[in-house]
Amino acid sequence: MECVVNWMGANGPSGMSFVAETGSGHVLTMDGAPDGGGRNLAPRPMETVLAGTGGCTAYDVVLILQRGRHDVRGCKVVLKADRASTDPKVFTAINFHFVVTGRALKADVVERAIALSHEKYCSATAMLARTAAITTSFELVEV
Repeated sequence: MECVVNWMGANGPSGMSFVAETGSGHVLTMDGAPDGGGRNLAPRPMETVLAGTGGCTAYDVVLILQRGRHDVRGCKVVLKADRASTDPKVFTAINFHFVVTGRALKADVVERAIALSHEKYCSATAMLARTAAITTSFELVEV
């Protein structure tokens, strides 16, 4: 896996804006807060880490449910994270709240899919769990 990150300040007065090009050819923009020299034009780098983790685990949960032939129609993950107050400001606690939508989904099946993601499949969660206490919760929405 590869990624190239370019500081846009080298091409003009862009403060702390960065553009990442991923190995799959996609582009992601990041920026800092104004009090850190940024212009608030894009998500912060640590926000992208958190978002990527949410995407990683949501992907797992949907795939696990689909492979089990469960009628899943939607999956949203609301992440709330705390960071250390001193550098490096790692994540110290993250709660993943899943809102899973579908037909006739059973709580124990969804709970197991979430557990499998966090205990076995989600690489991002596994990395963040080295510094952060990971908690999960979920709710089911019938459609």
